[in-house]
Amino acid sequence: MKDKYQLLQDKLDASKLGGGQERIDKQHAKGKLTARERVQLLMDEGSFEEIGALVTHRTTDFGMEKQQFYGDGVVTGYGTVNGRLVYVFAQDFTVFGGALSETHAEKICKVMDMAMKNGAPLIGLNDSGGARIQEGVRSLGGYADIFYKNVMASGVIPQISAIMGPCAGGAVYSPAMTDFTIMVEGTSYMFVTGPNVVKTVTNEEVTSEELGGASAHSTKSGVTHLTATNDVDCINQVKHLLSYMPQNCEDKPPKLDYQIGTEIREELEGIIPENANQPYDMREVIQGICDTDSFFEIHPDYADNIVVGFCRIAGRSIGVVANQPMSLAGVLDVESSKKAARFTRTCDCFNIPLLVLVDVPGFLPGTDQEWNAIITNGAKLLYALSEATVPRVTLITRKAYGGAYDVMNSKHIGADMNFAWPSAEIAVMGAKGASEIIFKKEIKAADNPAEKLAEKEKEYADLFANPYSAAKRGFIDEVIYPKETRRKLIKAFDMLENKVAVLPKKKHGNIPL
Repeated sequence: MKDKYQLLQDKLDASKLGGGQERIDKQHAKGKLTARERVQLLMDEGSFEEIGALVTHRTTDFGMEKQQFYGDGVVTGYGTVNGRLVYVFAQDFTVFGGALSETHAEKICKVMDMAMKNGAPLIGLNDSGGARIQEGVRSLGGYADIFYKNVMASGVIPQISAIMGPCAGGAVYSPAMTDFTIMVEGTSYMFVTGPNVVKTVTNEEVTSEELGGASAHSTKSGVTHLTATNDVDCINQVKHLLSYMPQNCEDKPPKLDYQIGTEIREELEGIIPENANQPYDMREVIQGICDTDSFFEIHPDYADNIVVGFCRIAGRSIGVVANQPMSLAGVLDVESSKKAARFTRTCDCFNIPLLVLVDVPGFLPGTDQEWNAIITNGAKLLYALSEATVPRVTLITRKAYGGAYDVMNSKHIGADMNFAWPSAEIAVMGAKGASEIIFKKEIKAADNPAEKLAEKEKEYADLFANPYSAAKRGFIDEVIYPKETRRKLIKAFDMLENKVAVLPKKKHGNIPL
């Protein structure tokens, strides 16, 4: 005869199926894994230890006392990913649609507290229909408890949110406050108000996918940093992301073993076109600088006039911020400024050095930009880089014009090392525009204004369309050949490894949000 413990264990094992095999079959039919399958896929084999497996809800209203499932719709615990400690919660859509109750929230808060105390990343696998309406304000209070913990953990430990099903209403604000969000295409969505409410209030006809699917948030809103084709791809991306991150804000990012060689990259010599107005792909520069196949782009489909992501240089984890001449000539605008500022602050939180690659003709002009606050949004990037205390290295590949030169990690805002290729142009504006202003009267009075403009344009270009004037003033530390870039960067980041920067004492700064 089974003892009490064994009977309880059998009951628990049955409950772990989330209320029945039929519900799991429906989950699989949608191309989704169950909460436990996701956790097992994330963690190293045999490393997961569950916490709170016997928790049930406390609600007796609306006949809820007759519907009890151990775990209450969320699997929580800890384990290792590639040998490193992480904490996880995985919402179980097969139990009350993953709806958040008071006890469900308590379980999540418990692992969040443990992650902070023990200095380890927190992974949230979100799949929930929202607050459990049978519990009223108690479920709303549970969300607020989680939000508060998110804020307390921000900048202390890495927080990664995987959206693997619905995430609606108040539930969206927890992922929004974490460091990275990944959405699964076709099966996940995020929105504050759903299609039915939108139709009632604004009379707009829109589907859940159009309103808050992975495509909408990766291209239009920028809410999600990455998208995945399915649950397995999503979990693999979480693991990949973790490989660049430290355990906490007092730890250094993992550094892979690397044997230094000559590090000369001849392929970098032919990237910059002879025509200064011809675009090129900055990702080719990044690939030429980084360790082979180490670049992991973040926000690849949003604000593509700037590229951000992680890479490794001689095994060291590095954050890259780079203008992209292939899109809008690489100008800074509202979206790209926000994207780069957020990534910069994330790297600075977690001691990840920054490499800034510059080819920027300025800020995007126009009423749309001005009315959408390019001033304060552009200032976000300026603020983020100025505030960053991690090692910061800049490389100017071609254009660095106007205020955008200052913003893109110039020496004047605290960059540690600034390099430039011979093709770099550092000036207030392009030679043609500058000549039209400076020599306006002279050109107008000339017998052949077009010929005089070309003459003055060359005169201005010879004086400013190069990196040497800036180098004379010490604003550029060294003008280097493209093929030598990787070797110079390895030495620079190695030299800066133990950098210490102390900011003025204050409660916190007031970034222009």
